[in-house]
Amino acid sequence: MEITKTDIAVCENAGLFLQSAMWGEFKSRFGWTSNAFLIDLDGYEKLPLLTLSRRLAPGFLFTYVPWGPCLPEDFPSGGRVQVLAELAVKLKPFLARNTVFIRFDPPWHVEHAEYAEHTKYAEHTDYVEEGDLHDEAALLTCAGFKRAAANVQPPDTVLINLSPSCEEILAAMKPKWRYNISLAEKKGVRVDTGGAQEMETFYSLLKETAARDGIAIHSIDYYRTLFEICANRNKNGGDLLRLYTANHEGDTLAAIVVLFHGKTATYLYGASSNIKRNLMPPYALQWRAMRDAKEAGCLYYDLFGIPPDDNPNHPMAGLYRFKTGFGGRIIHRSGSWDYPCKPAIYNLFNIAEALRKKLRDRKKKR
Repeated sequence: MEITKTDIAVCENAGLFLQSAMWGEFKSRFGWTSNAFLIDLDGYEKLPLLTLSRRLAPGFLFTYVPWGPCLPEDFPSGGRVQVLAELAVKLKPFLARNTVFIRFDPPWHVEHAEYAEHTKYAEHTDYVEEGDLHDEAALLTCAGFKRAAANVQPPDTVLINLSPSCEEILAAMKPKWRYNISLAEKKGVRVDTGGAQEMETFYSLLKETAARDGIAIHSIDYYRTLFEICANRNKNGGDLLRLYTANHEGDTLAAIVVLFHGKTATYLYGASSNIKRNLMPPYALQWRAMRDAKEAGCLYYDLFGIPPDDNPNHPMAGLYRFKTGFGGRIIHRSGSWDYPCKPAIYNLFNIAEALRKKLRDRKKKR
């Protein structure tokens, strides 16, 4: 393997939005330094790679590789850990000398064995045995990686296949979900689309949701900037970011933000009001976004984040039930893995990060 540093433009057509030039530009507005590389693997076309670096503590940095490297579809799964290990070693000389660690979020995944065996859309899946993730974890550890104390991206998600007809997609949902979609329509819930002009409404709902569910949110400028960057890129046929609102008799009941990138539309953010929840506005929003994604030529709709299983005691158990009810593939990634460049300093950071995670989890359980 050889890597070369290059212009971030090489990431323009990255298959995954977290590896795109758009995402690099966006994160650079909020304290990150984005860099791009080309990975030369024997026998394959050169692969683009986006990295993000930022301050960890006074005098120290860390580098983050979101959902990278994105390996070719025909790349053997047994060689993925070796590639990651080689990449970490090759990246290190390009990084600042005070870089404490490199954090990777490998994009490859497995899915529920039960679903892969019984789904009517099994022919559209790339099924891998769930045990492979455990084997890879052991290999990563042997290669010098440390499991991060906290994941950056949600490792578990639901991926809806948009290739079938709308009728087939609906049929794959749980009956109650189909009923709720129909109920919202019958009760007069109207779904509208907009952009940054609806940001005040969206952010008001987001603050209401954060207070109700005990979750952290960004400043309004964070979301505005994402819309601004995507709007500029969409003029040239790039990413489309769309804000959907569910409205009823003058009240905005819920809103979601969906990113259209390449073959996938991703549900990034959602918010809802405390009023008229019986009208099921979130179901209407998701169904409208799925249909728009299909019409736009996307092959998948990513609900982007669920708990690892259906444990009813998990603080986000309701999220698991909601998202899995739409059908689709339940997939699992390995989560965040760190390659220490300065082991002693990294170990101190790892302990501190683990403590912060425990405190956040306790707060959620309350």
